[in-house]
Amino acid sequence: MNFTYRLGWLFFRASFRIYLRWRIFNVERAPKTGAVILAANHASILDPPVVGAALDRQITYLARESLFRIPGVGWLFGRWNAIPLDRDGGSAAGLRIIIERVQAGNGIILFPEGTRTRDGRLQPARSGIGLVVVKTNAPVVPVRTFGTFEAMGREHKFPRPRKVAVTFGHPMTFEKLRAEAKTCAKPRLKEIYQQIADEIMAEIAKLEPREG
Repeated sequence: MNFTYRLGWLFFRASFRIYLRWRIFNVERAPKTGAVILAANHASILDPPVVGAALDRQITYLARESLFRIPGVGWLFGRWNAIPLDRDGGSAAGLRIIIERVQAGNGIILFPEGTRTRDGRLQPARSGIGLVVVKTNAPVVPVRTFGTFEAMGREHKFPRPRKVAVTFGHPMTFEKLRAEAKTCAKPRLKEIYQQIADEIMAEIAKLEPREG
């Protein structure tokens, strides 16, 4: 971790432990080095730091492009390895940067649902993460946060003192689908993207706020 990232990491870990009674489960399932895609549910803007602060390594985040234009924030996000994305978050340029970061051996947090839930429930996965998986060789670690919606859902401007937990699942490799994607027709390729996304969401849904 660079110095600025380490300071943020320490701040979030201390804040989550004290204010949100934060608990972490099975973090050893996430690789400590090398490329990895951390695929998490998206219930709150707290999700990226809740997941990232659980890991003892520097990872890449996604953030709205408009935030990078705020004085000081753009510099800070740059030091935190954040990638600026447009409002839709699925532009060709944005996906290319994500893929390049993963291929370069970085860890990255992606949200298969694409946007934050409005009611706290898991949403259907979008195919974008499937494309990233096919274009890289990184393992996918499903991750689920608990309590972040109650702590800071869409309607809340500040986090409330609710219990929060994060659970890491077993890595997924998608070797067969990655191999098929190299030679299949375009209609099938689109199906593979969505199939991978759906399988990731199914694994996220299985996770519970406990060990094991």
